[in-house]
Amino acid sequence: MADSGLGEWYRGIPPVTRYWFTGCVVLPVLERLNVVSGRSLVLWADPFFNNFQIWRPVTASMFYPMGFHYLIQLYFLYSYSSSLERGFFDGRTADYVFMLFFNWICTVIVALLIGMPILFIPLILTMVYVWAQLNKDQTVTFWFGMTFKACYLPWALLIFNYILRNA
Repeated sequence: MADSGLGEWYRGIPPVTRYWFTGCVVLPVLERLNVVSGRSLVLWADPFFNNFQIWRPVTASMFYPMGFHYLIQLYFLYSYSSSLERGFFDGRTADYVFMLFFNWICTVIVALLIGMPILFIPLILTMVYVWAQLNKDQTVTFWFGMTFKACYLPWALLIFNYILRNA
């Protein structure tokens, strides 16, 4: 039986990126199909601390309402996480998992302090920041053909996310 192109592509994604990407697709789809409520997926301090809903930091990191902005963020997750896992962290999966775990812990702490319920974009931005710092001098192309050094990519994404969310 011949493999489909989509199946081959999916199996070709590095393991950590594949699991992260899968979670980031499955949770919003489950929410869209009304299998699970979006309110139970986001990070609220009160249910997390008082009702022992310990899944909230994990699901808040993989949940984002579906739409154009969501698809763009999924592309960034796939592209830059795969690049890190195949490049700098090649053969060092545990180091990559530790880096993501550390970024996740820091993101959760900041989110609890400032009341940020969805951690999907901040966690992706931390990973893109690491990629950009490891590839400072590489030229990247952003929307509408804008090119600049990779070290400025996180700032461009921050501004881009701000514009998309407030449009």
